Amino acid sequence: MRGQASPGAPSAGDGEPVGLLDKASAILEILAQREWVSAAELAETLQEPRSTIHRLLRNLAALGWVESGTRGQWGIGLHLFRLGSGAVRRMDVRRAALPHMQHLHDESGETVFLCIRRGLDAVCVERLDGRRVQSLALQLGGSMPLHLGAGPMAILAFSPEDVYREWLLDFAENGAKDGGTAAEINEEVKVTRQRGYAVSDQNVTPGIAAVGAPVFNFRNELEGALSVSGLRDVILDPANRLAELTVEAAERASRDLGWARPATWWGKPLPSDTHR
Repeated sequence: MRGQASPGAPSAGDGEPVGLLDKASAILEILAQREWVSAAELAETLQEPRSTIHRLLRNLAALGWVESGTRGQWGIGLHLFRLGSGAVRRMDVRRAALPHMQHLHDESGETVFLCIRRGLDAVCVERLDGRRVQSLALQLGGSMPLHLGAGPMAILAFSPEDVYREWLLDFAENGAKDGGTAAEINEEVKVTRQRGYAVSDQNVTPGIAAVGAPVFNFRNELEGALSVSGLRDVILDPANRLAELTVEAAERASRDLGWARPATWWGKPLPSDTHR
């Protein structure tokens, strides 16, 4: 790996040559395979000067990506572990949900989404396009505020108390371009919690409705939400049982993640109801 970047080599955002990022990546690859490694071993393996390795390790440690142990050993840092754990969780919920999304898609013929929370937004991590209507509002990798759409609303309604309080504070400070007043959204959160699923009736796209249900893991923690979207008359027609089918799909995905529904789950008021 020894060698200098050419004068015309591309640079990272802070001006460092991309070659340094390659070296940092190589260090992390080694630490991922071996629990603890000394700087001397890294220098020998990568054929780099120890001074270069020490400098890279110090920079990575400042970011929380590596940490020093005893006798000059280095290992993966807690921050990088958290990032990796988050990626694994997203992969796990997608893997658990996808077969049930496919079944819901086959049964309904409508667009099916899997969303997870990122901050105060819901991000689409999987999408199966409908045969009749292909929603343009939420593409794969796209995001929406938690109060807009059935999947995001299901996430907002079943999120922990601190997340809901953060959303309330943000809404009070910044308001919202769409989706109603804080009182209206608060009432919709209560209704969603009571019936176990969210309904979006044209609050994203005219003529389009959706229903969404939460997905949980073995710790009874919210992982995300499944939703199905299509023409309003189709989605909201009770004869099509789309709310029931969506809840069933979400519950099956949750069970595959080890969730066991508490006996008093549906109809339970939000913990913050007494504070509003």
